[in-house]
Amino acid sequence: MTTATTGAPAGSGSAAPIRSDVEELLDALGANRDREALVHGGRRRTAGEVADTVHRIAHTLDDRVRPGTIVALLAGNSPEALMARWAVNLLGAGVTQPHAGLSAAAQARILDDVEADLVLADTPSAVDVLERARPVEARALVSDVLASAAGAPAGPVRGRARAGDVAQIRHTGGTTGHPKGITYTFGHHLRSAEVRRMLSGMASGPARLLVATPIAHAGGGLADRILAGGGTVVLQDRFDAGDFLAAVERERITHAWLLPPLLYRLLDHPDLDRTDLSSLRTVIYGGAPAAPRRIAEAHRRIGPVFTQFYGQTEAGGISVLTPDEHDRPELIGTVGRVVPSTEIAIVGDDGARVGPDERGELWVRTGTEMDGYWKQPELTAGTIVDGWVRTGDVARQDTDGYLHLVDRVKDMVVVVGGHVYTSELEDTLMEHPGVRHAAVFGAPDGDGTEAVHAAVVAADPAPSAADLAGLVADRAGDMYVPREISFVDELPLTGIGKTDKKRLRAELTG
Repeated sequence: MTTATTGAPAGSGSAAPIRSDVEELLDALGANRDREALVHGGRRRTAGEVADTVHRIAHTLDDRVRPGTIVALLAGNSPEALMARWAVNLLGAGVTQPHAGLSAAAQARILDDVEADLVLADTPSAVDVLERARPVEARALVSDVLASAAGAPAGPVRGRARAGDVAQIRHTGGTTGHPKGITYTFGHHLRSAEVRRMLSGMASGPARLLVATPIAHAGGGLADRILAGGGTVVLQDRFDAGDFLAAVERERITHAWLLPPLLYRLLDHPDLDRTDLSSLRTVIYGGAPAAPRRIAEAHRRIGPVFTQFYGQTEAGGISVLTPDEHDRPELIGTVGRVVPSTEIAIVGDDGARVGPDERGELWVRTGTEMDGYWKQPELTAGTIVDGWVRTGDVARQDTDGYLHLVDRVKDMVVVVGGHVYTSELEDTLMEHPGVRHAAVFGAPDGDGTEAVHAAVVAADPAPSAADLAGLVADRAGDMYVPREISFVDELPLTGIGKTDKKRLRAELTG
């Protein structure tokens, strides 16, 4: 396994280019130019139009983007964002696309972290982001690049990707301090053939994928695979249960990806039972713990189309629960069986493997793990140990080989729209001079969703809850604002001196 341990791109100027996954995708688009490839609102683009536009953008950026450099893309779920990413990768440069749900300040910290050589902007908040970030001389609006590209040649651009150069940086932090950038090189896709084959198998036949979650994350990777397999991708700017259901019926959607809380919103929407969902073949869910009762309800009301995929951005694919296995209620509470290309070890506190049905931290070797944390070699070394990725999840494996997730070592709260990392939010709250100590935790918010709660020990004079909510919204984004902020005299501690969040949760939320 190759681990990137410095901030500089890992490739060398003399390294020979490799055939990247973007070139495979462009070849697939060119093989059937008349098929519908991308749908966004009222716009429909054929595969040929998409391929030509990618090459035109690459020609336009040719003198501004070089192999081994990093481009920041401030954009949402648009065809333009996808095509810009493909063009940049075709030229051998890496891309980071901050999550649109983050505040402008958090996105600016990510731009500062990667020291972007070029910023491509396509969102209304981009001006605010750029004002907060360190000066970036090379910047452009995606719309301006597209306007220039209209007159550029559509002839193929030969790929310049080198195996050791960074292809993508996905940030899971950035609200405070140093963002945590998960790095993949262009060589990463050469190690992920097994998972790609699995995803391609899920998309057998003409596939129409609906993406309503950020293309900067899992939705974008799945979109790439569907398009490379000859399918169509329908993009929505954001998730809305009613709009999602209407698009499934209108566009005859066959495939979708959802986090469990979003799936629950579909189940609770009044249009569900009067919407024609007969076109659905595969709904992949994951990214958060799933409530067995609600998944069983989805299986019953929508049909035998659900596949649970358990993996991590750092680790890659770990296990799958197939549609047939959803027929067995006792299995729905598991995350399925480990995929053939992955090896697992469940490790106790003493560092030794535990036996069947015993709990421990899950370590995995997938072959599709990250190449390292951007600029954080110590964090990388603590996460990837002798080729094993420490997932931070407490798990057990039963005697039939099914994997059960018991708890999260990494303390986070899963909300609609993403993940709230509690330690970062605690740091944000304690930036206020009127806060002495803070603890953040999640509490059930009905049917498997969670709400963010905060307990604060205040100084004198004490801030108001509104003051703290405003601070969080500005520093981290609305997604991080706690549902409830409780002021307490002190935080309860465990026997070893850690904040006792279980007791807090019981005392403050019942």
